[in-house]
Amino acid sequence: MEIKAYTKYLRISPKKAREVARVLPGRTASEGVELLKFIPRKAARMLVKTLKSAMANAENNANLAADSLLIREAIVEEGPALRRFRPAARGSAHPYKKRMSHFRIILSDNA
Repeated sequence: MEIKAYTKYLRISPKKAREVARVLPGRTASEGVELLKFIPRKAARMLVKTLKSAMANAENNANLAADSLLIREAIVEEGPALRRFRPAARGSAHPYKKRMSHFRIILSDNA
């Protein structure tokens, strides 16, 4: 059985979030939460919330023990980007993007 949790429109670059999300697949859910607590990055704090949400979905919706579940996938997708402009020399402007991310965590029981 698969349990999913989504968090959308997070104001963090997908590239930065993927670096942290790469450590999760293959671990148990409770081990993933403990591991993320010791990673001092913004993406880790955001991923903990999504992972705890997936664990709560497993307990409340599927009547499964969250500790026994494995993290099958931790996916960070690119969301929309806010386009901004920085003032530059001689009255010109340089564009840049403030990127957003969508997190998807899929838990599965061992069967």
